[in-house]
Amino acid sequence: MNNQYLIDFADYKDIDEWMNMVDIVKDDFPGLDMDDYRKGMEKTIERKTGILARHDDKIVGLLIISRKNSEICFLAVHPDYRKKGIASKLLQFSFKEFKPKTDIKVTTYREGDPKGTAPRKLYKRLGFIEDELLIEFDYPTQRFIKPSM
Repeated sequence: MNNQYLIDFADYKDIDEWMNMVDIVKDDFPGLDMDDYRKGMEKTIERKTGILARHDDKIVGLLIISRKNSEICFLAVHPDYRKKGIASKLLQFSFKEFKPKTDIKVTTYREGDPKGTAPRKLYKRLGFIEDELLIEFDYPTQRFIKPSM
């Protein structure tokens, strides 16, 4: 197994495999509704806002952005492929999709939540700073912002 990961936009042919991966990680996303998520995939593909990472022709990472809101909406890496730099590669790929001089937002778990340890560390390493505390889907979260450069 090599360390080569292909990062690219999702296509219609990827929907089933993408959804299989979402099913694997869904417990990490409070409030995620699989039916609604699947319904939104066509728009995600049409808008070129779904980005995936492949390893040996297998989807191992997912990212959805909103250019309109300058936001990272969804980021997940297959549990067997975590701590290999895939999330960083997906995020770096996505950064060039936002307008220049735009703050980029993301919401993740709060400090002290075990689910938030890795993503908070990743976002901070990539230049995001802590912002407001929120409640999303009845779950405590925190917004992070990557200031424009």
